[in-house]
Amino acid sequence: MPDKVCTYYIMKSSLIALAIGTFALGVAEFAMMGILSDVARDTGVSIVKAGHLISAYAAGVAVGAPGLILLRRMPLKRLMLLLSMFIVVGNCAAAISPGYYTLLISRFVAGLPHGAFFGAGAIVCTRLATTGAASAVAVMIGGMTVANVIGVPVATMVANLVSWRLTFGIAAFFGLLAFLGIRIYMPYLAPLPDTGMKGQFRFLRRPEPWLIYAGVFFGQASVYTYFSYIEPVMTTVAHFPQASMTWIMMVAGCGMVVGNIVAGRLSDRHPAALVTAVEALLAVGVMAAIYFCSSMKVPLVVLSFVATALLFGIGGPLQYLIVKYARGGEMLGGAGIQIAFNVSNACAAALGGAAINMGWGTASPALVGIPCAVIGSAALFILYSRTRHNDAPAH
Repeated sequence: MPDKVCTYYIMKSSLIALAIGTFALGVAEFAMMGILSDVARDTGVSIVKAGHLISAYAAGVAVGAPGLILLRRMPLKRLMLLLSMFIVVGNCAAAISPGYYTLLISRFVAGLPHGAFFGAGAIVCTRLATTGAASAVAVMIGGMTVANVIGVPVATMVANLVSWRLTFGIAAFFGLLAFLGIRIYMPYLAPLPDTGMKGQFRFLRRPEPWLIYAGVFFGQASVYTYFSYIEPVMTTVAHFPQASMTWIMMVAGCGMVVGNIVAGRLSDRHPAALVTAVEALLAVGVMAAIYFCSSMKVPLVVLSFVATALLFGIGGPLQYLIVKYARGGEMLGGAGIQIAFNVSNACAAALGGAAINMGWGTASPALVGIPCAVIGSAALFILYSRTRHNDAPAH
């Protein structure tokens, strides 16, 4: 019994350390939306150019995640320590950046560990868990959702009261806590069996992973076109005061938590592909409603809650589903979800900015999300039609 208690304690402590890491990543990624105007004003650039800082982070994710292939022979604990240190270094650099372009580079560096942390972390969770591997992965991902409920609103408030630079300092601090937690509590974990360079990519020969990635890319973009510019929409179209962005971002964060939980429970009872396909289809109506209600305060906040619920409701179950179709390349498959998610974010921010630059209005990015939702839903319904006979619900 003492051995079981000790094992349980080590597992829980290690999972909490990983959750702290995803918390730091969540603050680094999502707090940017709440401080966009402050950063633009302080660095002397336009809102649209400041939006490139979102794209830079996403580009770092896209570059960093495939780097797991080069590190596939590294013991998993050492790999997680390395990724945690990148979180610290990238966000510290962002906090002290003297100008726009150094901040742009720092955001890229801060994004490098993001996808790799989730991809390798999912493998670590399954190794640590004696039972309930899916629940262990959920604990790790839970750090990201908590970041959006608590971390991002607090970081936004601190930015409004003191300086936007402290936002990145907060992310760096929790990255350091994750590093220390992993160093102290996580046991040694051997590398995954090496299937060779070609073996890492073999799962991509099947259409199912590509349909999953398409569902992530277009499904997330459908909401992110609007969410990238939520701050200027709220303050200049709905005319909320700047200080209101703290509780507005908290409402949006609650939407993410609720969406993640509801989608997970629905995926316990129904195929994950079907659940996410329906959610992407719902995003079509939600994005249209956001555009037409953009000047109405209460409806806009409610719709933003629903939109962010769909954002995480689509991505969460697909993170689970990719494991089924990435045999031999599970780490790369899991990281690929984050690549698709963040490349989608970068493209969505750029598309939303282009719509504004074309004179369509500050609320126009929501309209751009509609065709993205249609494509994402179509990809996921096709996935469901191909897998419904052998895709048992998650348990």
